[in-house]
Amino acid sequence: MTRRVAVTGIGVISAAGRTRGAFWDALKSGTSAIRPMVLVPPGSVRFPNGAEVPGYDASLEFEPKEADLLDRFAQFALLAAREAVSDSGLEFDAALKESAAIVTGSCVGGKSTEDESFRGLYALNNTRFSPLSIPKVMANAGASRISLEYGITGPVYTVSTACSSANHAIGQAFWMVRNGTAEVAIAGGSEAPFSLGMLKAWEAMRVVSPDTCRPFSKDRRGLILGEGAAMLILEPMERARARGAHIWGELAGFGMSSDAHHITQPSATGAARAMRATLVDAAVAPEAVGYINAHGTGTTMNDPTEIEAIRAIFKTDKLLISSTKSIHGHTLGAAGAIEAAATLFALHEGIVPPTANFTEPDPACDVDVVPNVARTVQVEYALSNSFAFGGLNAVLLFRK
Repeated sequence: MTRRVAVTGIGVISAAGRTRGAFWDALKSGTSAIRPMVLVPPGSVRFPNGAEVPGYDASLEFEPKEADLLDRFAQFALLAAREAVSDSGLEFDAALKESAAIVTGSCVGGKSTEDESFRGLYALNNTRFSPLSIPKVMANAGASRISLEYGITGPVYTVSTACSSANHAIGQAFWMVRNGTAEVAIAGGSEAPFSLGMLKAWEAMRVVSPDTCRPFSKDRRGLILGEGAAMLILEPMERARARGAHIWGELAGFGMSSDAHHITQPSATGAARAMRATLVDAAVAPEAVGYINAHGTGTTMNDPTEIEAIRAIFKTDKLLISSTKSIHGHTLGAAGAIEAAATLFALHEGIVPPTANFTEPDPACDVDVVPNVARTVQVEYALSNSFAFGGLNAVLLFRK
């Protein structure tokens, strides 16, 4: 059994907006949400800026007892899932609870809790940890809490493949709905990496920009870290139409690959292999694709490597390519989900979001990167790329 898969719900919380509507407004206007960090002391790391969810207060979203049970990343996952489920209009009766799936992605899990616990141990000589430390740190905490929220007892799990985590999660959920293993799925990713220990580790890698993220620009200086979550509701197209659901778009294909090349350096061959596998999975020709939401981190190596991979498959003179990381930051394990939402909005609304903060073209990235200003254009198919450290690639194809 092979079924077409519709996206009937979207939920987003990010630096660029606390709801999907606010998020899309920021993308359309090209308003970057990269700001001075407030979650760590000023001057504690060499880079001052990040893409934090502004003014987030867990006490305004959860009862105190529940907030204490969940790390920030898991709170984000649940908030995005609540918005997506509400948007979809789904009601989980007994039968649907058993046949639904949840697949989430997270790169680092409850890093804030972990960092706080080890600071207590090593800096403050607190030898007793909270009994909730492990449940809060575990990467599947978001998926498990969403399962509890809706009583879902079908397949529920979390994927951790660095910055491809959410795309791998959405892709596997898509395959389960398409082949009938699950009747509906909640799929996406969440991340909250703004703890001092985590940021010091990124500082050591020397890939974080000292100012902002400007993908594909000649003077780009690195990525900017972000946080947040996005969740999609996936269900068979026939089911969605039968119940009169609003359909944001169709998830048409998924492909993945491993570079087997280098632990941090990207490979154009591996990235191209994942994009090609996605097109094959969807039985769609390269010429049908009009937009690519690029991985586009803004690092010296990633951007030209990704363009090289795209050129191996597509005629780039007719292709729009933008990186919304320039607006919402690089949200690591949540990146694919947040960018999937951006891609769906682009198709649904006929507006391609820009690559913000763009200054001057790089000859190695000589393509239409939709610089600084959104483009009104009707596109039928769009790819969303995620390429992770470790050489793990995951690509989604959406249809208007």
